[in-house]
Amino acid sequence: MPFRLEGVKAYGPGTFDMKAGIVQAFFATQALQQAQIPLRKRLVCLWTSDEEIGSESSRKLLEREARRSDAVFVLEPSFGPRGLLKTARKGVGEAELIVHGRASHAGLAPQEGINAIHELARQLARIEGWNDFRRGVTINAGSIEGGTRINVIPEHARAVLDLRALRVSDMRDLERRLQALRPFHRGARLEITGGFDRPPLERKMSAALFTRAKSLAKQMDLSLGECTVGGGSDGNFTAALGVRTLDGLGAVGDGAHSSREHILINKMPARAALLAALLATT
Repeated sequence: MPFRLEGVKAYGPGTFDMKAGIVQAFFATQALQQAQIPLRKRLVCLWTSDEEIGSESSRKLLEREARRSDAVFVLEPSFGPRGLLKTARKGVGEAELIVHGRASHAGLAPQEGINAIHELARQLARIEGWNDFRRGVTINAGSIEGGTRINVIPEHARAVLDLRALRVSDMRDLERRLQALRPFHRGARLEITGGFDRPPLERKMSAALFTRAKSLAKQMDLSLGECTVGGGSDGNFTAALGVRTLDGLGAVGDGAHSSREHILINKMPARAALLAALLATT
C-alpha cells in the first residue's frame, strides 16, 4: 500500500485515520505562530499509538492531561463527504458469558446432563431483546463456542458480546442487567465477566464547542455539520471526566483501515484553519 496521489486524493495506510489530522495540527499551530496570534491558554499536543487496541498504556496519561484542560479537540477523521464533526460517540465494551452445565451421554443418559449450549442459546435470545436502536443501545454476540462431540451433552459454552451505548445511564443499566442474569435450567451456572471499558462521549460535552466551531466556520464561509457515531475514540475518556470535548476535527476522506483509505487534500487547509481558530478563541 504505497503512498500515492491521484487528483485531489492521497492514498496510503493511515492517511485518513489519522495521520492527516496530525499534519493539520502542525499547520494550525504554525499558522498561529506566523500570524503572531497569542494563545490565551497553554496548548498541549498529545499523540498516542495504542488507541485502536484500547488505549491501555496511554489512558492514564490522557486522563491526567484532560483533568488539567479546559477543552479537548480530537483530530480523529471527520465523518462522510461533508466532513461532519462527531459530537457524540457510543461507549464501547466487551463481555463474556460462560455457561457451566453437566456432561452426560446423549444417548444413554441424556436426562442426567445439563446442556450448556441450550442454556447459552436461551440467554442470548433474552439478551437480544435488550437491543434498543432508538436509544443507541446494542448488544452483539460476536462469537460463540461450546461442546465436544455430538453424542455428549455439552458441559461448557461461551459467548463474547460487543456492548455499545450512547448514554452513561444506559451503559450502567446494561452492565447491571448482565450481572443479574440467572440460569433458566436448574443446575446450570452462569459466569459473566467484562463490561464497558470506554464510556460514551455524550453530546452535552461537545455542544458548546460545536456551536463555537460552527460560528467560526460560517465566518470562513464553510458549512459545518455534526453526527453521532457508534465507534469510540480517546475523546470518550476525556468527556467522561467532565471536560468539554469536540471530536472529528481531522481530515475529510474515506476507507479507514482498508486498501482504499484516502484523504481529500483540497479540504486540509480549511480544516487546519478551523482548528487554528478554535485554539485561538477557546
